[in-house]
Amino acid sequence: MIDFKKHTSQILVHILFWMLFMFVSLFIFSRYYWAENPFLQYLSILGVIVYVNHFVLLPFFVKRKWYVLYGLLFIAISFFATQVYCDFFAQCGCSIMKCLSDYLWQTLVPLIFFSFIWMLFRFLDEQRLKEDMIKQHTEMELKFLKSQINPHVLFNNLNTIYSYSIEKPNETPELILMLSDNLKHVLYDSNAAFVDLEKELHFLDNYIKFQKIRTEGVKHIEYTANVMSGYSKIGPLLLITIIENAFKHSTLNSTIFIQLTEKDNTLVCTCINEFEHNNIDNTDSKIGFKNLKKRLDLLYPNKHRLHIEKTDQFKVILTLDLS
Repeated sequence: MIDFKKHTSQILVHILFWMLFMFVSLFIFSRYYWAENPFLQYLSILGVIVYVNHFVLLPFFVKRKWYVLYGLLFIAISFFATQVYCDFFAQCGCSIMKCLSDYLWQTLVPLIFFSFIWMLFRFLDEQRLKEDMIKQHTEMELKFLKSQINPHVLFNNLNTIYSYSIEKPNETPELILMLSDNLKHVLYDSNAAFVDLEKELHFLDNYIKFQKIRTEGVKHIEYTANVMSGYSKIGPLLLITIIENAFKHSTLNSTIFIQLTEKDNTLVCTCINEFEHNNIDNTDSKIGFKNLKKRLDLLYPNKHRLHIEKTDQFKVILTLDLS
């Protein structure tokens, strides 16, 4: 479809130019009438020159980057084509300088115009190719980064269900159902570049419920979500990196504070936990936040702010512009 549109637009540009060029040559600058106008006879030769340049010379010389040689050839073709027009078609009998001043434009204008058009469409093709390559690279990198996140989430949930199947088997079916929802989100929904914020919040709610069960009596969790519109879109599995890190590296008998607020298409995720200072440089934590920063740069260029503060507590604030 793109190639068809490109070829159609090129053909239209060529047709419109020749119509305008013939009108100007015949009705404004020409002293001849239609029946005996030498320009009409010369037009076929001019067309051959223009399209040999367009389809043969330009691709050949530009591919090899012989720009100076092409420039010299371009000047030579323009000069000799103008002399042919003067001597054999117009038969003006004027000097070389007079011939060039009066008729050079008729050869030069179409040559320059179609050379410019060729280079313009070549530039647009290269830009489209670069954009496609960047898009493919971005998609591949996002899939790779998400694949590094998925196992952590799933293994934690499975461990929780295993523990409950032993201690509280009656409550296990509800956990399995929650895990089923999370599996669907991770394996299917997260394949898209963006998902509904409502789905992502449901996934986080289930995850935090798992963690509350798993850390019951060991850690206290304060979780609030104040979202004005669940119909916004968000990159999948972004927030889970921050929240999961808080659970993994928080100390025993401590409080984990998680707050999600959304207003006017701006989402703020705040996560605070106590930590052991000698373990904060854990390799898993570094990799997790490194991957998060990469995904944010890919999905939200100039539309996010990630603040990480390490004092008495480990504090992470992520602000996303969802518009």
